[in-house]
Amino acid sequence: MDTALISLIVIVALALIFDFINGFHDTANAIATSVATRVLTPAQAIAMSAVLNVVGALTGTAVAKTISKDILPQQYSTLEVVGATLLSAIAWNLFTWWRGLPSSSSHALVFSLVGAGVAAGGWGIIIPKGVQKTLMGLVYSPILGFLVPIVLMFLLAWLVLRRMRPRLVTRNFRVLQIFSAAFMAFSHGGNDAQKTMGIITFALAGYLGTTLDTVPLWVILAAATAMGLGTAIGGWRIIKTMGFKVVDLKPVDGFVAETSAALIIEVASRLGIPVSTTHTISTAIMGVGTTKGFRKVKWQVAGRIVQAWIFTIPTCIALGWLLYKLVILLGL
Repeated sequence: MDTALISLIVIVALALIFDFINGFHDTANAIATSVATRVLTPAQAIAMSAVLNVVGALTGTAVAKTISKDILPQQYSTLEVVGATLLSAIAWNLFTWWRGLPSSSSHALVFSLVGAGVAAGGWGIIIPKGVQKTLMGLVYSPILGFLVPIVLMFLLAWLVLRRMRPRLVTRNFRVLQIFSAAFMAFSHGGNDAQKTMGIITFALAGYLGTTLDTVPLWVILAAATAMGLGTAIGGWRIIKTMGFKVVDLKPVDGFVAETSAALIIEVASRLGIPVSTTHTISTAIMGVGTTKGFRKVKWQVAGRIVQAWIFTIPTCIALGWLLYKLVILLGL
């Protein structure tokens, strides 16, 4: 077995490790609200989320193509670049998981790739189209995540909630929230697993010395499985932050937050935009909270979440750049 093939196998393994970590890091995105409202037990929520993450991951490759073709030209897809990218994204994911911060795995991967690409060939090799698409998702998904649930909550209040007794509202929306949590898990798998598919396809293009326009089936299946297994492990530190520390949630709140976030993520996936499921569901929870009054949202916790978002981009660019230089320096 030649050295290049061994290196590729290591890269694929690292990518699947990233996907696995992404799964347990982002489990909170799909299940925190349903656990917090006690609609599902943690075990039920994780099992459902794991299965639907896999199903969602099998439904498209538009985001994967953005990662594999629109951030760096495939002729720069050396195994050193991909390796530095994955090590950087994994390091940031583990750090933010340890700190209980719901940061973005998506943007950690994309901007680690930017950093490693800059180290390899300078800013001139970065493709503006893909970075702009990612930044568009970074800006608009949390804005929509905040506004859409506010609109949806007021519509529900006007059309439905004012005509129901509180006990009936709780009972009905306990059932509906199971479906919204399932939709959230499905959309999460559809967007997040595709980033791993994209980075593996990017590495394969470098190894084969050609341009790949499609994602191989085995890559799709491997990424979907790794995401599902990671989700099954659960990310309890972030679940605690998302579900219990931002705002006190009721079943109707969880339904509105999850449905709004899932719709935004699903549309982005079809457009090939790598959005952050973490950003979207976090701001959806905040949006729901503001309908109860600004004082109901624990803005100090929300501020810590926003700090993690802000630091992800420069930190991962710097980490990607540094790790590429170290890989080259150490001859790895």
